[in-house]
Amino acid sequence: MITTDDFVALLREDMGLPVTAEDTGLSLDQVPGWDSVHLLSLLTLLERRTGRSLPLADVLEAGSLKDIHALAVAE
Repeated sequence: MITTDDFVALLREDMGLPVTAEDTGLSLDQVPGWDSVHLLSLLTLLERRTGRSLPLADVLEAGSLKDIHALAVAE
């Protein structure tokens, strides 16, 4: 399971985004440095970390990083 801290570390270290745990609740258009390429990169990283596929349609509907994290840890 990917904790919130693990998720933020992934965003910061693997993707180079200057985010904090508090930033995960922001709408995606308010996340510093966020763009659509980051969304696809994050999806790939999460699938590798969790070992399972995340539905692209659900990820595209996510309004925040917190929502994406919830999708990644949902069982």
